[in-house]
Amino acid sequence: MRIIKLDEQSRSNILADLLKRDPNNYTSYESAVQDIVSAVREKGDEAVFGFTRQFDGAQLNAATVRVSEGEIKEALSQVDPGLLTVMKRAMKNIKEYHEKQKQYSWFDSKPDGTILGQKVTPLSSVGVYVPGGKAAYPSSVLMNIIPAEVAGVPRIVMVTPPDKNGRVNPVTLIAAHLAGATEVYKVGGAQAVAALAFGTESIPRVNKIVGPGNIFVALAKKAVYGHVSIDSIAGPSEILVLADETANPRFVAADLLSQAEHDELASAILVTTSMELAQKVSAEVNGFLIGLSRRSILEKSLENYGYILVADTLQEAIDTANEIASEHLEIVTRNPFEVMTKIRNAGAIFLGDYSSEPLGDYFAGPNHVLPTNGTAKFFSPLSVDDYIKKSSIIYYSREALEPIHKDIETFAEAEHLTAHANSIRVRFE
Repeated sequence: MRIIKLDEQSRSNILADLLKRDPNNYTSYESAVQDIVSAVREKGDEAVFGFTRQFDGAQLNAATVRVSEGEIKEALSQVDPGLLTVMKRAMKNIKEYHEKQKQYSWFDSKPDGTILGQKVTPLSSVGVYVPGGKAAYPSSVLMNIIPAEVAGVPRIVMVTPPDKNGRVNPVTLIAAHLAGATEVYKVGGAQAVAALAFGTESIPRVNKIVGPGNIFVALAKKAVYGHVSIDSIAGPSEILVLADETANPRFVAADLLSQAEHDELASAILVTTSMELAQKVSAEVNGFLIGLSRRSILEKSLENYGYILVADTLQEAIDTANEIASEHLEIVTRNPFEVMTKIRNAGAIFLGDYSSEPLGDYFAGPNHVLPTNGTAKFFSPLSVDDYIKKSSIIYYSREALEPIHKDIETFAEAEHLTAHANSIRVRFE
């Protein structure tokens, strides 16, 4: 990995480089995505099945697009029992963590006859997009569905691309079944997002769409936003390790590679105060690369977006981490808890030598759907909050309204909204 002495210019250049990965910059794909979305909106099932033939090579129809109970039972027989046990253990951790995020309706009554409050209601329906292809991502299934189930969403729909035989990966399917999906459809890509947003003859619409996907999925979510809610427009994966001379270089190198293997656009950055650590980590990365299965992706990722930045002070390193606002931030310093108090911007923060990023991906419990591309400056991880909505509750008795009604009328008249003022005034004529 390239080693760069950190200064204002190098930090600015790296930030500009990282922002090139933002899905919002891939405007060349937007017209193609919009054509797909428009076709599904206008033609429903016909368009969905046509695009599924075109892109996935699968022949589906209204009778086969939804996964049946028989297919779920067959998938269960194909999943390794050991993996099934591990998934159930992970589910327990994920559910327990998200249970602590639940919000409840509240009401505050006062002696003067005023009642104010907030009513918390789960969304009626959500759609979860799960990538398909050769790989299976049961962890993404669990992370997207379990918070919805905890929130109390009654209809949880999963969509995922089928293989050429019109079948869903059995591991993905069983993860959805265990997590609480109520429906699963064999549809992927921008056409799946459009079907969830607008509904077709076979796929009823939902209120919100969540889940990761490729650039077509990301841009489709952007295109349908407003017709439905979405979680975010996710970019490529990223990790930043903040380390001092006490860090284990072998651990750090392994953790950087754990994210770089996702994608050629993935970002892996070490920010350290130790040139010696920087050099050792670079050597360890080279050693690991030889034996890793996704070596070609790793090498391209590190070539494009892999950096080792050497800072003069720990504060400079912390400032850089806050500016980059990484999806995953590992703090491997002499006193990681103290450093953590100075971090303002990160999707998930991992502390110490043994809190490796994949722990969060699969098992610890906190959600691994995290803000990317610097959006941790204003976005949060996926949570139970994403699956609820809130309504304000207002009640005033006549006795409570009377002493303040002229104040409200004054406010309304100052804005030249005389009907507003009149709505209050008529009650005291």
